[in-house]
Amino acid sequence: MHETSAGGLVIDGIDGPKGEQVAALIGRIDRRGRMLWSLPKGHIEMGETAEQTAIREVAEETGIQGSVLAALGSIDYWFVTEGRRVHKTVHHYLMRFLGGELCDEDVEVTEVAWVPLTELPSRLAYADERRLAEVAHELIDTLHTHGPDALPPLPRTTPRRRGQTHSHTRKHRPDPTAQPQPGRRTNGCGQGP
Repeated sequence: MHETSAGGLVIDGIDGPKGEQVAALIGRIDRRGRMLWSLPKGHIEMGETAEQTAIREVAEETGIQGSVLAALGSIDYWFVTEGRRVHKTVHHYLMRFLGGELCDEDVEVTEVAWVPLTELPSRLAYADERRLAEVAHELIDTLHTHGPDALPPLPRTTPRRRGQTHSHTRKHRPDPTAQPQPGRRTNGCGQGP
């Protein structure tokens, strides 16, 4: 069985000094009771491209709006659930913060937080995501040095034509027609680390 997801690393202050840049992370409690910090992500729904999914999932899991700047890369892994072996691929994107209020109302998320970009290597729970954060640093350097036209073009994706077999429950879905307030970052209802 194959599953495909997408998500993003949303950076506020991406055009400013790296020391002032912060990234939105989500936290989930694992089976041992530990808080694991990761990038927001979720399943690609029928009719969506990977980029559209990344934008939607970031909004659903964090309450904020972002726009896709560049691809960070993909992670794939295997796991077993309900007696089935699943091969999962997750496409990740570097995203610019557009607005909104950081909030952990999504039932799948325990906490959300703005984390200084310099702290990502110590905060992200998964080695593959830490590697993506290194790619993000390089892309941000390129953005600062040469401008947005120097970023690599996004890989071509097509909308998903059929549904995936997966289960997830959503307590809250943000209003997709709501307009974010540009440049406004707050921690909202998420406690953060």
